Amino acid sequence: MTASSRASSKASGVISPYGDSLVDLMVPADQREALKASATQTLECSDRNACDVELLIVGGFSPERGFMHQVDYDSVVASHRTTSGYLFGLPIVMDTDRDDLKVGDRVLLTYKGQQLALLELEDKWEPDKVVEAKGCYGTTSLEHPAVRMIATERKRFYLGGKLHGLELPERVFSCKTPAQVRAELPAGEDVVAFQCRNPIHRAHYELFTRALHASNVSENAVVLVHPTCGPTQQDDIPGAVRFQTYERLAAEVDNASIRWAYLPYAMHMAGPREALQHMIIRRNYGCTHFIIGRDMAGCKSSLSGDDFYGPYDAQNFARECAPELAMETVPSLNLVYTEEEGYVTAEHAETRGLHIKKLSGTQFRKMLRSGEEIPEWFAFRSVVEVLRSS
Repeated sequence: MTASSRASSKASGVISPYGDSLVDLMVPADQREALKASATQTLECSDRNACDVELLIVGGFSPERGFMHQVDYDSVVASHRTTSGYLFGLPIVMDTDRDDLKVGDRVLLTYKGQQLALLELEDKWEPDKVVEAKGCYGTTSLEHPAVRMIATERKRFYLGGKLHGLELPERVFSCKTPAQVRAELPAGEDVVAFQCRNPIHRAHYELFTRALHASNVSENAVVLVHPTCGPTQQDDIPGAVRFQTYERLAAEVDNASIRWAYLPYAMHMAGPREALQHMIIRRNYGCTHFIIGRDMAGCKSSLSGDDFYGPYDAQNFARECAPELAMETVPSLNLVYTEEEGYVTAEHAETRGLHIKKLSGTQFRKMLRSGEEIPEWFAFRSVVEVLRSS
């Protein structure tokens, strides 16, 4: 879809999903028991697997209709593109250590007492995880959280095949499907996606509300605040707690230009590849624009402290992919808080010689633990209350 065809599709509604059709793998209720009875094997999902299963079922990974076969896995690892030509940032695979699972099996995927889906097992292979790490994350260092994840958490074999949805994972936070989010978006208007994996503070709020006034965004656009609530880095605040901060803030902030939803996605901290993955998902949720922050989905070595990606690698890569996705990127403003004018760009503050106030994440966490007063220019009081109670 080109930018002009995107505009045409928006004129009568919301931008079409990637591949032009929103995938829905949920089986009709009256067919589910027979499908379960046809299963020849059962396999328990990890937290990450459950996120992937949910996004496949509801169409968040459209146009994919199941876990990737090896040919598509290899293609995505090597070139961020499936064999059918679709862009894809990271491969979507099911993993297992079980030798007894064989091609032709009908595998019931379970998760914490639920029966999520039936997988028609069509492919099984033992991946070269060194090649996967280098291709997807640009490094083979175990200091990278996703390299460590595929090396120590993901199992020996990968499974590919069609998926048939039975039920969605029960979570402490409710995740709207792409169809539900799309139904709430204004027809014919731009929708700017804001992705985060941390509690929203004042600077974040200023950033995504100001994005509505970017030069490439329409006058009546809305912003979809769409945080990931699945597994992320070990030292991040748990998804259930982050969800509470978002709910409190959504109730507190009265802004008709903001829509809120939550994404059951497991972060990889893959920098450029992750930016592409998030853009594809957000197009499926109805977004036309995506805010790309400096060092988006980046991470550092815990030994050297060095960044695995350059500060603008994700922005540059996303900008290259955006035309093919019929989306536009909105670079994240570098905002600072000043005594004289509140939040302004760092360039403006430097030009005017304004006095910048700073509070690091380390200082913030220390003040939270000690019960010190958190300045309201830095964090919303309601968010602080939730974090302290947790």
